[in-house]
Amino acid sequence: MPIAPPSDFAAALAVGPLVLDGGMSNQLAAAGHDLSDELWSARLLADDPEAVVAAHRAYFAAGADVAITASYQASFEGFARRGVGRAEAARLLAGSVELAREAARAEPGGRRRWVAASVGPYGAVLADGSEYRGRYGLSRAELAAFHRPRLEVLAAARPDVLALETVPDADEARVLLELVCGLGVPAWLSYSVAGDRTRAGQPLEEAFALAAEVDEVLAVGVNCCTPQDADRAVAVAAEVTGKPVVVYPNSGEVWDADRRDWRGEPTFRSARVGGWLADGARLVGGCCRVGTDGIAALAAEVAVRRGPLGGVEGWGAFSSGGGAG
Repeated sequence: MPIAPPSDFAAALAVGPLVLDGGMSNQLAAAGHDLSDELWSARLLADDPEAVVAAHRAYFAAGADVAITASYQASFEGFARRGVGRAEAARLLAGSVELAREAARAEPGGRRRWVAASVGPYGAVLADGSEYRGRYGLSRAELAAFHRPRLEVLAAARPDVLALETVPDADEARVLLELVCGLGVPAWLSYSVAGDRTRAGQPLEEAFALAAEVDEVLAVGVNCCTPQDADRAVAVAAEVTGKPVVVYPNSGEVWDADRRDWRGEPTFRSARVGGWLADGARLVGGCCRVGTDGIAALAAEVAVRRGPLGGVEGWGAFSSGGGAG
């Protein structure tokens, strides 16, 4: 199946909502893979790439339109701690995009499927829950030095979009937004939030506003937060930026970084998608602990709300919003 060039992604988004996949780690763990390593799912880019392809295919089969690559926790620094040199680390980063492409090509049905290259926050490489806190004590120059090389490698691999995701801190978002300019690949920006603030404590209105005038950013929103926090954030993102919104919360359970386990009860419900779409969401999916069943249910809800041309009521307000495509 032919894969569309990156510039086509914004055009597809303008037609109507797209369904994202669920948690990569969730699917890999369900298949029996050990993710206790600091590299998390990125370890399998080297150790078992076919497992990554299988995870992507499972989500496509469940109804996802977009696969998010297994590069969230992948970095030159993280690979170096495992004895992987820069050339091989770059190959693995770029390979994460090709593995998702491979999964897209393998799926039957003739419909377009897209690849989003995951760019996790600096805190992810620390593997200590820092991505849920932000405030790393690094300067903007130090953050740029960390993010720039892997952004350049991922962009050169030509994904359809860069997913700047689980960003806990508006200061880090500002750095990422500067770095994506000129890469030639559109991006979305999604924060990790708690209530009406970023994890670092900044008001969401201020955090979202950073992306409002960045042409490369085609969608703004939240991920890896509770579904309840996502409900509140979608309307704010749409109002502040005038752009389509991306939303993919976790199951509602809470990650305990000390015990390296989840606690609480899941609150992710596919019925929430109607409210998200009404408030401006156009990229919808799930994050940690949301698996193929959750994405299948969400995709069914989106299908019900799609019109005959693929759009939803009120979509015209966002169809000419930002985006590099």
